[in-house]
Parts: sequence; C-alpha cells; structure tokens
Amino acid sequence: MGKFILGVIITLLVLILGGLGMAMLGFIPTNANAIPPRWETRIANTAVDASMERHAAHAINPVPPNDQNYIDGMKLYTMNCALCHGGLDRKPDSLSKSFYPPAPNLVADPPDDPEWHIFYTIRTGVRYTGMPAWDKTLSEQDMWKIASLLSHFDKLPPAVQDYYQKTFGVSPQPETKEPLKKVDHD
Repeated sequence: MGKFILGVIITLLVLILGGLGMAMLGFIPTNANAIPPRWETRIANTAVDASMERHAAHAINPVPPNDQNYIDGMKLYTMNCALCHGGLDRKPDSLSKSFYPPAPNLVADPPDDPEWHIFYTIRTGVRYTGMPAWDKTLSEQDMWKIASLLSHFDKLPPAVQDYYQKTFGVSPQPETKEPLKKVDHD
C-alpha cells in the first residue's frame, strides 16, 4: 500500500513539474487573439465565481432602483464599459474579441449574477482578463448604478425603456423572432 501512495505522489509531482517546465520553456501559448478551449473557460469561470462567492460582500445596493438611477447607469455604462462590452445601441463592440478570454457582451447577454456580484466585479476587476478595477475611477454610487442597470436590464421600467429607445435608437429588449408558420399546400 505504501508503494502505491508513493507512486501516486511521484506521478503528481512529475505532472506538476512537467506542466511548470512546459510553461517556463514557453510551450504554452499566451496569445490573446485565440479562442479559449472550453475546459479552460469552464475552469476560469468556476474559479472566478468561487472567488467572488468567498471574497465579495453580499451587500445590498444602497442606490434606489428608480428611473433616474437606471438612466445614470446607462450613461456611465456608455462612457466606461461599452468599448469592451458592447454599446447600448447594439452595435458590435470594438475590443471584445481582442481579449483573452473575449469580453462578454453585456447588452446582448446581460449577466444573471446578483447585484453584489456585478458590483464586486466592477469594483475589483478580474485578474488576467483585461477587466480593470474601477474603484479608483468611479464612485461607489456610480458602480452600484451600473450594477443595478445590468442586473435589471431585462425588466427596465417603461419610462427608462422609452429613454433607451429615444437615445440609442433600439429597444432594450432584443427582438424575438416569430416561429415559422406551417403552410398547408392542399
């Protein structure tokens, strides 16, 4: 039994040292213009979620969810987030595909994370992704406004949806395609 455990330990050491050696000798690609493999994306997303769950305060947004704060959130998002995460006009973002992993399009696919999670991501950034920490650039109130907008993007009040439509020329709700109707050829 002792030889088996020793064999497992030696195997693990060889794998770890082999992986470290490959990395240190430059055999692991570091280019940002590639599509990450699914296993890497899954591991990275799981690690980010676990870290957020462990380190982020599960705070309640102190900014009230009202029309003006959502509109302020739109303006802040446009000025600070749209370049990487896609504009509210639904036009393609200019830098998203240049990041590794690509920056998520937060307009086409709003995050389904709780507000505290989104706020923590904005405030602290995400290491090795290009997502900066905004805590030295934006006020805490402004970061909460953006988090509130993103977490309520699919259920904005009518007045905010009207403002969105008039300002950005598109509806905040993505257009749904009607199912094809079956044509009877009798």
